[in-house]
Amino acid sequence: MLFKRVSIAMLACMASIVTLYAQPNPQTPISGQVEERNPIITAVPFLTIAPDARSAGMGDAGVAVSPDVNATYWNPSKLAFAENSIGASASVTPWLQKIVGDMALYYLSGYKKVNNNSAVGISMRYFDLGDMQFTDINRNVIQDFNPREFSFDASYALKLSQRFSMGVTTRFLHSNLSGNFTSGSTNTDTKPANSLSADVSAYYTNDELILGGYDSQLAFGANLSNLGPKITYSDDDNRDFIPTTLRLGTALTTEFDPVNKLTFAFDVSKLMVPTPPITAIDENGDEVIVAGRDNSDRGWVEAMFLSVGDAPNGFGEEMRELMFAAGLEYWYNDLVAVRGGYFHENRNKGNRQYFTLGVGLRYQVFGIDFSYLISRQQNHPLADTLRFSLLFNLNGKSDSAKLDAN
Repeated sequence: MLFKRVSIAMLACMASIVTLYAQPNPQTPISGQVEERNPIITAVPFLTIAPDARSAGMGDAGVAVSPDVNATYWNPSKLAFAENSIGASASVTPWLQKIVGDMALYYLSGYKKVNNNSAVGISMRYFDLGDMQFTDINRNVIQDFNPREFSFDASYALKLSQRFSMGVTTRFLHSNLSGNFTSGSTNTDTKPANSLSADVSAYYTNDELILGGYDSQLAFGANLSNLGPKITYSDDDNRDFIPTTLRLGTALTTEFDPVNKLTFAFDVSKLMVPTPPITAIDENGDEVIVAGRDNSDRGWVEAMFLSVGDAPNGFGEEMRELMFAAGLEYWYNDLVAVRGGYFHENRNKGNRQYFTLGVGLRYQVFGIDFSYLISRQQNHPLADTLRFSLLFNLNGKSDSAKLDAN
């Protein structure tokens, strides 16, 4: 049992440096300070990794930026406002290249406008954790294995007015971190995990603003993603939350003239998952809770609502669980884009703090985006992360865009 829990935790840790890097065990001496690092830990954290290069170049801000094919991840409701009738994209992100050389996230997405007011989208994420060798506590080789995870999404977006749309997404996810492994001597049994989840999103845009004498567009977006039950790699007594996330954002775009356009985007997000309690080891060697409450046995719906007020250190810690992303995007003649951004996560909640840079090119029906991550910390495993996206707009402007142009 111990081997099972440790092996799965280690694999999840490597998969999601996003939340676990440099985080010590939240346990603290019984007489010590309670306010220690206390990150929220979930299963399948690959679902929270920004998959495309455009938003990644803007500091991972994307819930309210102008619609494109990768809205299937950030905010599917934006697809109802997409200018092109059909779009497709392929993205690749080599992951943790400072640690391993064979781990990567692959992302495919596409959409089609059904009519002027609605659109459907599909996407797939595939996370390859590379080749690993499992050993027992005596370092004897148990097996060689290639852990991998994937999700498949289907989305529908509908305009409810000329400025507002909503979207829903259903998702199948599969996580295979150790295969079907059985060890009678250690009472260890593992298996792949499968589950279903859903997203609910909304988008508002107003492109009739005049700011400082320039035509401007203001947009707001919201996406509550990964709504679904806990998953297990073993049995029903060992189930883990998936990364239910609430993301809110805004974007302001100003057209200075027909060829120069600038967008500022800002997102705030929070994991809607219970915060672990602060624990300590007492004089008898037993683990005890010294602050907060263990809500790990709650159902996922109840836990989602509890997560807004369950931090062991109260409101201040709840605020520290917010993650912020801000980015800029400059377009010249809708052909060349230059991007920059910053992402901030509190040091006690994961400590991801990095700058991003990106460029984009568009030519006829083709597009390419590239982004580069610059960590504020030296030797951080996420430093120098690259993302590449190739886009296709396969059928020109949608009917609604043509009417607007006329």
